[in-house]
Amino acid sequence: MPKRLLQGVVVSDKQDKTVVVRVERRFTHPLLKKTVRRSKKYHAHDEANSWKEGDTVWIEESRPLSKLKHWIVVQGEKRVEV
Repeated sequence: MPKRLLQGVVVSDKQDKTVVVRVERRFTHPLLKKTVRRSKKYHAHDEANSWKEGDTVWIEESRPLSKLKHWIVVQGEKRVEV
């Protein structure tokens, strides 16, 4: 079975070698027929501490690394500072 890939935004980088990524999904409500947004936070492993808040990253499913971490950051884009 292939590993899942999700795209999200880093919302916290305070922990060592860990980032918290918010992944948002959109779906149509079955009764109201209106687009609904739901988000979920995932703890992901960031070996080099290279990702900061606001960066867009891709995370990949992996073996359990700790109690909460089951994802690894594989690639991403730095947020442009203006």
